[in-house]
Amino acid sequence: MENIVPNPNPNPKESVPSAIQCPMLMSMSYTLWAMRMRVLMRIHKVWKTIKPGSTDPNKNDIAIGLIFQSVPEVLILQVGVQDSPKRIFDATQASHLGADRVKEVRLQTLMSEFERIKMNESDKIDDFAGKLSELASKSISLGQTIEEPKLVKKFINSLPRSKFIHIIASLEQVLDLKTTSYEDIVGRLKAYEERILEKENHGDTQSKLLYANSDQQSFSSSRGRRRGIGGRGNRGRGIGGGSN
Repeated sequence: MENIVPNPNPNPKESVPSAIQCPMLMSMSYTLWAMRMRVLMRIHKVWKTIKPGSTDPNKNDIAIGLIFQSVPEVLILQVGVQDSPKRIFDATQASHLGADRVKEVRLQTLMSEFERIKMNESDKIDDFAGKLSELASKSISLGQTIEEPKLVKKFINSLPRSKFIHIIASLEQVLDLKTTSYEDIVGRLKAYEERILEKENHGDTQSKLLYANSDQQSFSSSRGRRRGIGGRGNRGRGIGGGSN
């Protein structure tokens, strides 16, 4: 009968799936990074080195290695002098929570500006669309994406009603604004604006021609009257001269 050799290590260390990667702090907010790091360290069985802290040198080394893989080099130089993963983690938190608060304030200011902005009568569609796109890009850089339906709705509601009421009503009837792209709406409004400008320019040209013709007729009529008055006066003076 074959002897059964007992396993000397009844609880072998489980291998970590290769799909698990360390989250990089530079590409996300500290809060999101900390949440992902907590999960990662639990998977590696070293979260207790952070909360509450540990004196196990092996686990501390694993935790420090995970943190150093998850932060940019410049931050490693700042926090790497700490002698435990708990202190390194706390130093990372202290250096980034302040930056996150500043980012949050900037985002609130940006969103307030987004809610208040309106298109002026003198603005062009292209210019106003560019302003909204710029605000949307800044919002993304601060960690919040303005969804396209919200951007489309904001654009439509910000247009001067006196100038665009007819095209707005038409678009709301024929399009589903929840699925229409921002570029499509901007393109349609630009085409409408160009037709308005063309019509206004054509009307101005017609008005100028009518004014010029009217002015020319007035000038000719006035000149004719002056000639008639002058002719009668000359004839009168001639008769008078003959009788003298």
